[in-house]
Amino acid sequence: MKTRMTELLGIKHPIMLAGMAFVSLPKLVAAVSNAGGIGMLNSVVYTPDQIRDVIRQVKSLTDKPFGVNATLIFPNAKENIEIALGEKIPIINFALGKGDWIIKRAHEYGGKVLATVAIEKHARRAEMDGADGLVVTGHEAAAHGADAGTLVLIPLIARQTKLPIIAAGGFCDGRGLAAALVLGAEGISMGTRFMLTQECEMHQKAKELSLKATVEDTICSEKIDGLPGRWLKTPAAMKMAEKKPSFLQAFSSALQIKRMIDVPFFKLFLGGLKQRSVQDLARQAVSISGLKIAIDNGDFETGVLPMSQAIGLIKDLPTCKEVIERTVAEAQELVEAVRKKITS
Repeated sequence: MKTRMTELLGIKHPIMLAGMAFVSLPKLVAAVSNAGGIGMLNSVVYTPDQIRDVIRQVKSLTDKPFGVNATLIFPNAKENIEIALGEKIPIINFALGKGDWIIKRAHEYGGKVLATVAIEKHARRAEMDGADGLVVTGHEAAAHGADAGTLVLIPLIARQTKLPIIAAGGFCDGRGLAAALVLGAEGISMGTRFMLTQECEMHQKAKELSLKATVEDTICSEKIDGLPGRWLKTPAAMKMAEKKPSFLQAFSSALQIKRMIDVPFFKLFLGGLKQRSVQDLARQAVSISGLKIAIDNGDFETGVLPMSQAIGLIKDLPTCKEVIERTVAEAQELVEAVRKKITS
């Protein structure tokens, strides 16, 4: 299936792996790229010393295009993107920050840059800065989004931009891909769907529990990590959404993050404070710690997991290749069926 997305990124199918912390690891990234989509490596959980080796792991697993993703308000994000640019990664995807410097540097070696946005003014800013495409995230998405749902947000931004749009938020199958194309997108990004695949290294217990979830088993809250976002309705997430973390919880979690990403404590604190309050930084520390617990141990009593509303449609654990091929095939069949229905 050819669209402006496939032409821009040099891929076979208009499907992207969302860059998910602790989930979008080399094995999963390479599997999506090898299947004809675009794998997106999440850089948030690595130190600058680690990210170069991780990028090279992906290169050893695939000769297809892949990208590196960074949430710019997080510690080490700038440093990790600098390394990705030095490695001349073909696709860079940034979110929650100004990426004009990334766009300039990537374009110098022929790389492409995708800006993730959830509101129209950020879409306009990214286009003015020279981004090559937009990942537009609707309210149905896992983790961070704004209030507008995909059904309204995609056509709203499509009317205002000449850039190719990759729709994100609630997509997991061919019906979603077909709908995204009609709404004005050139393809889709999927996170939750790829989380529940054989190549994803999330704990098997976490996968099994996720497969039992319904469309009503997610929660939207600003209190879990300090930003508006959608999470699986776990006992831990419900508690975190009801009250702010204690000082002891926050300090303990912040120390874990410091060790994990090897960033000086003062940098972790002062860097985050430029964007957020002390209370939000505490929530971020607790949520990242809980995220790792859920993914590594399948523990939903103390762990939290970003989750799209699409979870209610997902009931199996296929390979990435199977997901991509059946999604594209179903979308093509549905588009053709609708065309026949209209013309008959």
